[in-house]
Amino acid sequence: MTLETPRTLDRYRPIITEWDEFAAACARPLPTDARINPLRSSLESLRGRFAPRGITIESSAWDPCAVRASHPIGRTLEHWLGLFYLQERVQSAPVLALDPRPGERVLDLCAAPGGKTVDIATRMQNTGLVVANEPNGRRQQALLTNINRIGVWNVTVAEYRGQDFPHAMAFDRVLVDAPCSAEGTLRKQSTLRDGAALPAIRRLARIQELLIVRAFDLLRVGGVLVYSTCTFAPEENEAVVSHLLARRDARVTAFRPPFPHSPGLEGWNGTPFESGTALCVRIYPHHLDSGGGFVARIERRA
Repeated sequence: MTLETPRTLDRYRPIITEWDEFAAACARPLPTDARINPLRSSLESLRGRFAPRGITIESSAWDPCAVRASHPIGRTLEHWLGLFYLQERVQSAPVLALDPRPGERVLDLCAAPGGKTVDIATRMQNTGLVVANEPNGRRQQALLTNINRIGVWNVTVAEYRGQDFPHAMAFDRVLVDAPCSAEGTLRKQSTLRDGAALPAIRRLARIQELLIVRAFDLLRVGGVLVYSTCTFAPEENEAVVSHLLARRDARVTAFRPPFPHSPGLEGWNGTPFESGTALCVRIYPHHLDSGGGFVARIERRA
């Protein structure tokens, strides 16, 4: 029997080859995923703390810090102490693609609530500089809370609109985890089970185009830009990357994540994209039993 998915998601049938697996994953409850804070804990330590309470902690095969718990663990002392933070497995992909190194200068252009910011900072071993940008005051509070709880001190917070971030310095790496229609979060957002409205997708795409161009212009020559979303819409994904490729001396470089994924699209609805978008990565809920997402790794050429 073929599983049915919400009506407006049917537009993605031509690009999701494993449609039944996709539909089945979308219908399941979301597992409890978290990311260990390597500055304060380890897999063995966390397992030891939770085992007496009958909670098992299993790591992923591709990242020992990306773990899955058998029961909810958000309301625990360990979470309050910053030994881990809740994060879906798919959300590890953008920082994995960014590959930040100790001592570098990194910009997280759309930082709140801060999961990827602290992932970047801990991978850099609390060295170098991470600029976490968030213009919304209310969202800034969540960002600051996570930074302080995890215990990273190589992070400074800025509050510019992303598309207006000043050209005051050049960054080695820039992450644009863009505001999007969030269709990939449909397993925890019941309002998205029918997909996002096309007018909203088009409106967000215009903002994303401004963000990706500004982010690229903030890179040093040879620097790396990662553009990511948590939506399925090609208008917000490959089309935005194609917009940048047509306007700047940028190239998409291969990102080969160590988990199941699908390639980027070369066109949509009869419109071809700029060369290179096939190297982007699409992650669907059935790939990691997580949410959905999109990742593009882009280099600024000399």
